[in-house]
Amino acid sequence: MPLYEYRCNECGEVFEIMLRFSESNQIPHCPKCANPNTHKKMSTVAAFGSTSNSGNVSSASNCGSRVSGSG
Repeated sequence: MPLYEYRCNECGEVFEIMLRFSESNQIPHCPKCANPNTHKKMSTVAAFGSTSNSGNVSSASNCGSRVSGSG
C-alpha cells in the first residue's frame, strides 16, 4: 500500500497515512484536530527525483541504445 502525506488546512499538521490505490481519492481527517479540511502533499522524491550521484548514471542513460562496433 502506498504512503500518502497530507497537510491540515486548519491547524497545519502534516501527517502520513497508508491507503489502498482504490482509497486514494478519499480525504482523511486530521489526526490532531479531526478537521476534514486536509490536502494531499506532493512528495519531494516523486517531484524532483534523486539528487544522489552515487550510482552509475552514465550507463543508465544509454539503456536501450545500440552498441556500435561488433556487428
